Amino acid sequence: MSFSGRKFSTSKAPESSSKIHRQFRNAHEGHRPHAGLDPSRASTGVVWCTERANEHGFQDDPAAWANLGQGAPEADDDIPGSFQRPKTIDISVSSREYGPTAGIKPLRLAIAALYNAHHREGKESQYTWENVVVVPGGRAGLIRIAAVLNNAYLGFFIPDYTAYNEMLSLFRNFAAVPSPLSEEDGYHIHPDKIAEEISRGTSVILTSNPRNPTGQVVANPQLSQIQDICRDRATLIMDEFYGGYNYTSGCDGTTVSAADNIQDVDEDDVLIIDGLTKRFRLPGWRVAWILGPKEFIKAIGSCGSYLDGGTNVPFQEAAIPMLEPEKVRNEMKALQSHFKMKRDYVLGRLEEIGFKFKHVPDSTFYIWLDLSGLPAEINDGLNFFQRCLEEKTIVVPGIFFDLNPAKRRDLFDSPCHHFVRLSYGPKMEHLKRGLDAIEKIVKRYRTSSLLIYLALG
Repeated sequence: MSFSGRKFSTSKAPESSSKIHRQFRNAHEGHRPHAGLDPSRASTGVVWCTERANEHGFQDDPAAWANLGQGAPEADDDIPGSFQRPKTIDISVSSREYGPTAGIKPLRLAIAALYNAHHREGKESQYTWENVVVVPGGRAGLIRIAAVLNNAYLGFFIPDYTAYNEMLSLFRNFAAVPSPLSEEDGYHIHPDKIAEEISRGTSVILTSNPRNPTGQVVANPQLSQIQDICRDRATLIMDEFYGGYNYTSGCDGTTVSAADNIQDVDEDDVLIIDGLTKRFRLPGWRVAWILGPKEFIKAIGSCGSYLDGGTNVPFQEAAIPMLEPEKVRNEMKALQSHFKMKRDYVLGRLEEIGFKFKHVPDSTFYIWLDLSGLPAEINDGLNFFQRCLEEKTIVVPGIFFDLNPAKRRDLFDSPCHHFVRLSYGPKMEHLKRGLDAIEKIVKRYRTSSLLIYLALG
């Protein structure tokens, strides 16, 4: 299935004949049992997948399941070479008070120092604490950014992070313009694509890099070319939460970031969002940050007063010693070696099952799995997801990485519909259990298809 040309479903069984498709449609349109409630806001993306898993017993016994759907890395302290995460934290008297909505100054200083050491060495323009705002998680950061944008066309690319869809539909101060990428070249964002978006009036561009869900990264020199094209023309919002999961440089600890190519930290309209969630494997802490020009950062810090109230102060204080630049470099080396090993294991198992990969993911901890070669009963994301639930395994249907297709077209016509996203973030024992389940499902339906073929033959 290609993004480069519009293709429609040739299935003889459209969504109306599939229970899981009707369930998805109902959840995202829904009735209105309460006058003030929009039920479509209540169940999205991974949350919807988890709710369906709970109906099969996941909530009652999560240890018995393989959760390859949640976009979270393993959080234990048993990765070789990784530093030990705090098991307790000191709570200062001052942290009992309201904290600044832009984050505490010592943490902002530590973040600026980290980026200067890893991405601005030898450059005249350096980040200061005033170029950093601390936010309570990535979603909160994205919402803050959206709140301060001017009237604009905001371009983003599909497939991409599921939460963008909800965030982009909350605000009326900009118009979100999706741009589909081509499967044939690995959903790569080319500089020419950025130039094309700007030429048609787009003044804000949002993208994850490395990219969720495809596991591909835009690196230099193309990343630098993209920033050159945007300079003085468009604001570039770079979601870099997976920057540490970079397997393109020999697992040497190099983190991918647009900060490498910024000429002036106060003039280049580049906003970078990252945090402790992914590359520090602390998703429960809800400590993230945004770097950018001081004027932007001041506005983003202030709007926290009416959006989220700011980030937990004790956890901000506990984060400071983790950000020492050499410590982070060593941590990234350990992270990359460990997760590349898991990636290679998962890809090998999937290839043994019969899946084909045109492009090997070179970053993140996701695999964008093409189901189109499977028997018809399981070659779309929602039905494959449903069969996985029956084997106590969770994946994320590709439909969630499209732009709200439930309100636009038959679900089978989405270019993301014949995909699922698999996460190799969990520990190896869960990966093995999930892959065993996938192998069992595929073998069962291939055998069934063969028997039907022989009976009809």
